[in-house]
Amino acid sequence: MNTNVTQQIGIDPSQSVGHIAINVPGATAIFRRLKIDFCCGGQRSLSFATKEKSLDLVSVLEELESLQRQPMADTSSLPTDELIELIVSRFHEAHRKQLPELVRMAARVEAVHRDHPHVPKGLAEFLEAMAADLVSHMAKEEQVLFPMMKRGGSPMIEAPIDVMRHEHVSHGDRLETLERLTDGFTPPSSACNTWRALFNGLAALHDDLIEHVHLENNVLFPRFEQNPSSPDNTHHASTPAR
Repeated sequence: MNTNVTQQIGIDPSQSVGHIAINVPGATAIFRRLKIDFCCGGQRSLSFATKEKSLDLVSVLEELESLQRQPMADTSSLPTDELIELIVSRFHEAHRKQLPELVRMAARVEAVHRDHPHVPKGLAEFLEAMAADLVSHMAKEEQVLFPMMKRGGSPMIEAPIDVMRHEHVSHGDRLETLERLTDGFTPPSSACNTWRALFNGLAALHDDLIEHVHLENNVLFPRFEQNPSSPDNTHHASTPAR
């Protein structure tokens, strides 16, 4: 294998599949699609696992690398159209990918470890409800609010912004419940790879959603409000809860 490619990608193929599944949120969906066992067979290296499945290692590494988030540059000076596109590509699309896999893993952990005293009972059902609310919220932004903003705003725009801010408060409440259900995203010492990957993925969702709400509440929405500094326009979901 080309060493330079490996270094550029930044994921060591000698690492175990289980380690990567736990530490790269979203990797479980890739491994599941490629039929790479990251739970019972998680001790094998990625290099060995791809060779065993006759998969191209570089392609798998590149796909895994695409999941890793890069630090976001300053967004305050971005033109509105570019800021909206960033929000949709970086957060809306990410949430739509994150949640189905997290629901699937939560259901599996609850089923396989139903007798474990620390199993997060009800987590899958909670995530399904959270996903439904978030998908509906994002659709309203993409179909109504964002197009209005791209057209330069409207005298009526503050009404849908107020609705979105109110729904952001609900998202913040759900994040607090999510932390309680998972003991701060801390799995028990006996947790399997799927359980650990689930909690790491939930922590990533938590942080992504906080940053998502922050960009909308504190950067995008004030551009179209008469009184953006009103106390009603702030909420704990805009700042990290951890």
